Amino acid sequence: MSLHTPFPLASEIALAHSQSVLTLIKEQILASDGWISFEQFMNLALYAPGMGYYSSGATKLGRAGDFVTAPEISSLFGRTLAQQLSQISQCLQHPYILEFGAGSGRLALDILIELEKTAELPEKYFIMEVSAELRQRQLTLLASKAPHLIHRVEWLERLPDQFNGIILANEVLDAMPVHLIAWHDNAIFERGVSWHNDQLTWQDQPLQDIDLHSIASQITSQINPNSDSHFEYVSEFNLTAIGFMRSLAKLLRQGVILLIDYGFGRDEYYHPQRNQGTLMCHYRHYAHDNPFYLPGLQDITSHVDFSAVTHAAVDSNLTLLGYTTQAFFLINSGITKILAQIPVEDTARYLPQSNQLQKLINPAEMGELFKVIAFGKEFTEPLIGFSAGDMSRLL
Repeated sequence: MSLHTPFPLASEIALAHSQSVLTLIKEQILASDGWISFEQFMNLALYAPGMGYYSSGATKLGRAGDFVTAPEISSLFGRTLAQQLSQISQCLQHPYILEFGAGSGRLALDILIELEKTAELPEKYFIMEVSAELRQRQLTLLASKAPHLIHRVEWLERLPDQFNGIILANEVLDAMPVHLIAWHDNAIFERGVSWHNDQLTWQDQPLQDIDLHSIASQITSQINPNSDSHFEYVSEFNLTAIGFMRSLAKLLRQGVILLIDYGFGRDEYYHPQRNQGTLMCHYRHYAHDNPFYLPGLQDITSHVDFSAVTHAAVDSNLTLLGYTTQAFFLINSGITKILAQIPVEDTARYLPQSNQLQKLINPAEMGELFKVIAFGKEFTEPLIGFSAGDMSRLL
């Protein structure tokens, strides 16, 4: 691993917090005979109560944070997504909306304001958010920008037993802890974390987990098609995402699950040339590949294997409704029509939003890497977001 760019300096308070997180991880390693899986490390670094990246009070989104999501780039994203939600709502009776990981609350705000224009507001807009700091930001934003709608928003502490309506998750799957699997010649290992020379370090152990070994064995011929005896490969398996899909399938009685994230189908994800995996970290808008840097102060992510997500969903009696790029989904759902509501002559308003639209749909920006996938239960209506450019064949 290498850090190619000098990072902004962290404050003394932030460094002290990171040191506390590091101590917590070290103690867990020592209590586990000197080794923990990367999945355990990632879970501690991101979600340790009161200490992990998503559980502490550090700013995460926007210029003062570490990364920017589509809703932060432009209200066009949420307003366009609302067109798809509107179509789904018309097919269901009094549907609710449940959003996972609502970030700053911007997406919820833009959706609610847009749905209000067509008198299609949900009776309730539920939010599941693990970060207390982000929950407060969401409440503050919604209360200040749409106080007349705040009574429709409800934050949940746990999943409901059953749900009818629309389940929405934008950039949630990529932040779920993953296992790292390493192939060395003809053997398969799990890459974990140990403590050596007073610092975190990688350490591989023979893969013991039955489920992980089964998945790894299935893709070995794909990543090593020539059966080379000297072979090195590292990648991620997201068992948490599989469990997440099973949980959603269990609680959904009727409705649609809409997931937006960056990733690939299995053939592209586990390509022979992608031999270092997709693990990526984000700190103060710098992307790098060192998950041990300032634990608790940076985001750690991996791309989504949409084939695995689909298999888990279909095996749980959900129906695949569509899979496409973010660009196709937004265009199909009418993003250019929404932009056209601003007169071109009004350059002060039109040009900034036109530039924002390009960031959302340009293949070199978010348009191609980000995908949208939808699953349904007791729902068969074709969705407008997948009317062109459907890529379900790649799953």
